[in-house]
Amino acid sequence: MSALSRMPSAPLTGRGATLLRRPGFDTGALAHPSGFDVSWAREEDEVRAAQRLRYQVFVTELGARLTVPQGAPAGHDIDVFDAYCEHLLVRSASDEHGEPGAVIGTYRVLTPAAAKRIGGLYSEAEFDLTRLRALRPKMVELGRSCVHPDWRRGGVILALWGALTEFMQRNQLDTMIGCASISMLDGGHVAASLWEQLRQTHLAPVERQVPPRLPLPVADLQRDLRVEAPPLIQGYLRCGAQVLGPPAWDPDFNTADLPMMMRMEDLPARYRRHFLGA
Repeated sequence: MSALSRMPSAPLTGRGATLLRRPGFDTGALAHPSGFDVSWAREEDEVRAAQRLRYQVFVTELGARLTVPQGAPAGHDIDVFDAYCEHLLVRSASDEHGEPGAVIGTYRVLTPAAAKRIGGLYSEAEFDLTRLRALRPKMVELGRSCVHPDWRRGGVILALWGALTEFMQRNQLDTMIGCASISMLDGGHVAASLWEQLRQTHLAPVERQVPPRLPLPVADLQRDLRVEAPPLIQGYLRCGAQVLGPPAWDPDFNTADLPMMMRMEDLPARYRRHFLGA
């Protein structure tokens, strides 16, 4: 899920040339869908490739204002959580010489153990997550999801989700949370209208709702526009996701962020078969 954090920024540190695997979590081997290479980053240069794609999408395309970490390379989206996350990559197919293709899609995953090491979840800067406390031992946080504009079709997203689902099952995790970001280039009216629609059809029970720390001023915006959810949010909803409450406003990224949750037990049978062969 696309989570755009306002937490303090810092470059990757203490890694040397190799991105070390996190103890206790198995990323496993991934199948390669036709036309794509799917992998978990193991080297720092692979993380850098994901950060360059994120910069291209969030800053160049969408106009986000990032705090540049001291010593960080230009043209990269880097924050303090990157050093604690697993980074999932989708590349275009290798060329005729066997050289890996460019990174065209990415997610980052903060596991429960990593969240403890860093002291929390980055979406806690936007939402009060107290009501999710009981879920945390088996809950991962997804963030910084993006796809290159030339590849925004179902195949890349499905490749990312397939790998995420395998990761969850392999590590006996059951809940994914994150923020789905909606551009506010129109002033926020689309985001307010989408929230008005989704609260009637996909709102989580009150015991799992999380209030935003800086709410989008929905009451001051137009809420009756006929809008379609962005493809990523549509995909989450088809996979059984729920919206956990009204959107937060992220002024740095100029987005409205909807808190969302997907539980493995709610994954429809057709997607379970597609992702897991079960």
